Amino acid sequence: MPHLTLEYSKNLDTFSAGAALLDINRALLASGQFEEADIKSRAIALDCCQIGVQDLPRAFIHAKLAILSGRSPEEKQRLSELSLQALADSAALPPGVEVQLCVEIQEIDRASYGKRFIAR
Repeated sequence: MPHLTLEYSKNLDTFSAGAALLDINRALLASGQFEEADIKSRAIALDCCQIGVQDLPRAFIHAKLAILSGRSPEEKQRLSELSLQALADSAALPPGVEVQLCVEIQEIDRASYGKRFIAR
């Protein structure tokens, strides 16, 4: 834990998903909530998406951060803020495009989450 998924509109030509993932991972580690090797992240470029109804240059990056249940609302808010700031700081965005950055915290039931380490 945690699992971070970035979904972003593919029209962000200058966005480096790998750099954003690394920056958010660093922010999550600095929060003191997670062990380094437990932070898992991935990015998905969306070929087909629509923002609003007007034909304007728009884009988005949506971060979903799934964490185990049991954290306070304040801790979740802090993780959201840290993730959003890291995303904003790392995102090289194209000029002339309105970009929405979002972070969503999702809770995974601690009692039902399973994890196993396999080292060969």
